[in-house]
Amino acid sequence: MDQMADQSKSPKVDSTLSKGLAILERLAASRSGKGVTELSRELDLTKSNTFRLLQTLTTLGYVRRLDNRSYAATLKTWQIGRNLVEHLDLREMAGPELTYLSKQTGEAIYLAVPEDLAIVYIDKIDSRKPIRSWNTVGGSAPIHCVGTGKAILAANYSRMRDKLVGNLTRHTDRTLTNIEALDADIAATQSRGYALDRGEYREHILSFGAAVTLPDGVAVAALGISLPEINLAEGDAGRIGALVREAAARVSEKLLRG
Repeated sequence: MDQMADQSKSPKVDSTLSKGLAILERLAASRSGKGVTELSRELDLTKSNTFRLLQTLTTLGYVRRLDNRSYAATLKTWQIGRNLVEHLDLREMAGPELTYLSKQTGEAIYLAVPEDLAIVYIDKIDSRKPIRSWNTVGGSAPIHCVGTGKAILAANYSRMRDKLVGNLTRHTDRTLTNIEALDADIAATQSRGYALDRGEYREHILSFGAAVTLPDGVAVAALGISLPEINLAEGDAGRIGALVREAAARVSEKLLRG
């Protein structure tokens, strides 16, 4: 009896809302669009019900209809997720990892977030080295030529690549200014798990970055280590890259736990 009473007190789930959210989740997880038939089959819904829910989601701006008559999620869902993350205290979550990276390297450590085709530094720990690099909290840099920015790009590249075409501004002789070169660099970043800026924004200043991601893989921030090229000893690049990659993974795990 007690078990039945407990079950009767369980909150009721609105059927229409749950079906609409299920459709949105499927579309958000898909790299390409899905049609009415495909969605109805995957979710065990009627085609007419699926179509009506898609129309509602389209009207509300969460879904768009593609030229091939399939449907895809819009960035509105991502924007809501980003707003939620911004209410989380990323500085607090990342703080212990920034301190750890500072102790391990003695170099300048940064926490950055994406802002259109740039990154903005929202926290930092200054270098303890006599020869050092620096950026100010609140300062920004182009997303395609610093370690934190390229780490974020590597996670979000399918969404951002088209926006970068024609916008790869040159800052040093090492800046990647054509999309094919950036494609290759991003592929290498994805393979390593961390990004490397080889003096592409400021002469002789290197930076390493790794993305902080949501459970769906979307990057909302990045941890970075910046240092003058002269400070990098032989064999240090792999060690520093691994440090920032592992630290960013720990912050991502905190986001997963909420």
